[in-house]
Amino acid sequence: MTETILESVRRAEQILDARGLETRTAEMAMLAVTGKSRANYLASLQEHLPLEPCTLFWSYITELVTGKPIQYILGEESFYGLSFEVNEHVLIPRPETEELVYYAIERASRMFGDEKIQMADIGTGSGAIALAFKTEYPQAEVTATDYSEKALEVAKRNAERNRVDITFLQGDMEEPLEQRKWDIILSNPPYIAPYEKDQMSATVYDFEPESALFAEEDGLYFYRRLAEKLPSLMNRPALIGFEIGYQQGEMVRQYLQKSFPDAKVEVVQDINKKDRMIFCEIR
Repeated sequence: MTETILESVRRAEQILDARGLETRTAEMAMLAVTGKSRANYLASLQEHLPLEPCTLFWSYITELVTGKPIQYILGEESFYGLSFEVNEHVLIPRPETEELVYYAIERASRMFGDEKIQMADIGTGSGAIALAFKTEYPQAEVTATDYSEKALEVAKRNAERNRVDITFLQGDMEEPLEQRKWDIILSNPPYIAPYEKDQMSATVYDFEPESALFAEEDGLYFYRRLAEKLPSLMNRPALIGFEIGYQQGEMVRQYLQKSFPDAKVEVVQDINKKDRMIFCEIR
């Protein structure tokens, strides 16, 4: 007879813990193979797991032991209440980026109200920022760019999956946006310095796309570039919002203030009280 659901999860947690990996992913894998809601899962912990889901569960654990993120194994992740396909061509959407969207919508509502606006997401990856913003702020016409054609394929499927109307453009950072003016530009660009790789979990750098993680100039290259290029692309008034590394706030603030001397530039902390976002309100 197979193990109970609880016995299987506990054994998988022990295996993952022995390798220094996140034990909570065992429960996530079990929820996926059983298709149960969390309430039903908790109510069925003493049930025996049928052979087919049991086999699938342990195949997931085998992959988890390699350090592969659970999101890539399951092929999806939730973000801002939406479901996203994810694979090795895109970063896994993270809760910190949800905060960028939340504060951007808050500022957009104050600055533009119900006006029809033009918003762009630079380096969209899975499309998380663009789709979440459009869902919550439907009067915006949203464009998303990425250098990676593979990433854009994923983002397009996510737009179809969530029935969200987005324009996608392939190209290097801001370059696809140069023929128009924009009311809002958001971006979560690569911001990790290459020398920081040694401090990162192998679960991240062995599986997530390096081009979406690392940037030259101590991780600041894309912020400097965007600060220099965006003045000619923005309407007046306008809003720029970036996700940043927690030690990069002051430098990115200086870049933006230099390019937009009359703007209000504000570094915003995330829920963990770390500098994580910066907003530039252009008057």
